[in-house]
Formats: sequence, structure tokens, C-alpha cells
Amino acid sequence: MDNQVSIGVDVGGTKIAVGVLYGEELRDFHTQPTPESGWPAVLDALAGQVRLMQQRHPQARAVGVGIPGPISQDRRRVKFAPNIYGFTDVPLVEGLYERLGVHVSLENDAKAAALAEATLGAARGSQSSVYVTVSTGIGSGIVIGGRLWRGQHGIAGELGHVVSVPGAAVSGAGQSGTLEAVASGTAIARDASFALNRDVTTAEAFALAQAGDRIAGRVVRGAMYRIGLALADLQKMLDPEVFVIGGGVAGVGPYFFEHVQAAADEGAEGFAAVQIRPAQLGAQAGVIGAAVSAQLEPTPVR
Repeated sequence: MDNQVSIGVDVGGTKIAVGVLYGEELRDFHTQPTPESGWPAVLDALAGQVRLMQQRHPQARAVGVGIPGPISQDRRRVKFAPNIYGFTDVPLVEGLYERLGVHVSLENDAKAAALAEATLGAARGSQSSVYVTVSTGIGSGIVIGGRLWRGQHGIAGELGHVVSVPGAAVSGAGQSGTLEAVASGTAIARDASFALNRDVTTAEAFALAQAGDRIAGRVVRGAMYRIGLALADLQKMLDPEVFVIGGGVAGVGPYFFEHVQAAADEGAEGFAAVQIRPAQLGAQAGVIGAAVSAQLEPTPVR
């Protein structure tokens, strides 16, 4: 990767981030709002950003796009993207080729971030790692030997959709009791608001818990406990060298990591120790991962 130059694009519900990766250095990073008028407008915006970067950095020929939600097995279409208006069954690779005349590598955003942290971030130097983002939802990705492990159908690593509390709340994917439904930032805000009988944000729930509020403490500790147990289960199934946790909820800092580590230690007692590290690349992880994916794991061309 040292001499390679690629463009990475990270598409979210509110913003599109883009940057150019020169070897291990991200340059020319900036963002713009995500259009809210349907997927053709989003593709037009993506194409415009890529075209601008190509003009500024003509040596950047590989282009990678990371996007939330599931993508097709051949990594050419987006099945649906949560929080992006009208983004269902979108032929993203074909659509950008029509607009740009270049092939684009497509990846799920959490898996792109997993690749970024394994290549240039907190899991750098490890042979196997699992990245987990705890934010509005819970996403994850598995990297083995420098490559993403996607599984037979491209869905490997969907930790947020694993059932944690059968019969509990229903997730945005329509599944009951998944880890995302009971331990994400959205779940914490929902449960804290119900328990305290007023609107409470995720950040406020953590602040109250750290200040000693008994009810908020129960809510956030319950979420962290479930996350830790889920990591312990993955340790017993996959035995990765390290776990990396990022996302807005993990941004709470030591309080979050101490409780998740304690739960993971409890769940993995008698097995291998669970090594957990905070993510290092922050909000740029998605862009970096998309750029790395374009270099190392381009979308197959038919």
C-alpha cells in the first residue's frame, strides 16, 4: 500500500465524507450533506465528490465507497441503507460507473472501518481482529490475515443482529431482541427515557450514570454488559487476537471500556482472555477503510 493512492467515500444518513489515501496518509478530507431527495441525487453527489478528487489527485485511480446497511453478495448493489431516504435496492457500482466511467469498490461501512483499523489503526500488526462500532446501531467486521472475512453469503460479522435477549425490543431490521435492539445508542436512549419518564439522550444517560443516578446506571450498565458478553461469545467462537471498539457510544471513554471489559472477562472465564482496544481512526475510519478496500479488495467486475 505504500505507493498506492486511492479515493475513499463514506456515505451516511446526514453527510458524505471523502478523502484521498496516499499510502498510509489521508489527505484532502472533507464532508458535505447527504441529499434527501432519493438515491439518484445521492449518486450524483458521490460522483461529483469523486470527480473533484480525481481532478485534484489524478494519480488516484482506485475508488472505494462505504455505505451503511447490507449489500448484495456480489458487492454491486445496496439492499437498503438505513437513514438515507429512498436508498433501497440501489445499483451503486453500475450507477457510479455510468456517471464516472471508472469501476468503484463497494463495502459495508462497518466492514470498511474494520479493515481500516486492522490496516492502519488499533489492530495494526495483528493477524486477526474484530471491529465493533457502537453508535445509533451496532455494526462489526472480521479481518483475518489482512482480509475481510465475509462468509458464504457476505454477511459474516453482523454482531448487531445476533439475538441477545429473546423476545425483547424489535430492531430496525425487524428482528426481536438483537444486540442492536437492546444495547445500541438508540436502545440506551429509548430505555433511559422510559425509565426516567422524560426524553433522555444517550450522552445524558451515560452522564447521569457516571454521576450516580441509580436508574440511568441500570440502563447503561445493562447495555454494556450485553456487549461484553457478546464479545466473550465471539472470543469462544472465533478466538481473534484483538477486538477494537469504536463509534459514538464508545466515545464515552474509560467508563464504557471498563464495564464492557469486565463483562467480557466474566463471559470468557476459563477460556482465552478478551483483548479490547479503543478504535484509533475516529470519524475518518470509514473513508480510510473504503480507500483501503479499493486497493486490497476491489469489488469483482463481471
